[in-house]
Amino acid sequence: MQIDPHYDDVLEEVKLFLAERARLCCDAGIARERLCIDPGFGFGKRLAHNLQLLRELAQFEPLGLPLAVGLSRKSMVAALGGRAQERLAGSLALAAIAVLHGARIIRAHDVAATVDAVRIAGAVRQRS
Repeated sequence: MQIDPHYDDVLEEVKLFLAERARLCCDAGIARERLCIDPGFGFGKRLAHNLQLLRELAQFEPLGLPLAVGLSRKSMVAALGGRAQERLAGSLALAAIAVLHGARIIRAHDVAATVDAVRIAGAVRQRS
């Protein structure tokens, strides 16, 4: 999955994939209000793909489902910050950025610190 991931347009391909999966879930009888979508940061994506998805998270809003992200302690934190063993600050930064770009559900390892960062980012987003 990670050896040589390739996308012609990572944003559009992930959006189409998630839209189709949501449709299949609804067709199978799962209520739409029980669904959320997750672009799958780190799964079959290069650092450049992950950064593009993060920058353009708001492009998932037209799908009409809550956006969940899991960025906590990902290898991209180490790749961007250079401190492979110290990923808290980078994880908090990514969580805040995700909230500012529309994420509504954040998966985190360091819950208390992430809650603080997400509350602050949420307050900034509401005032925008």
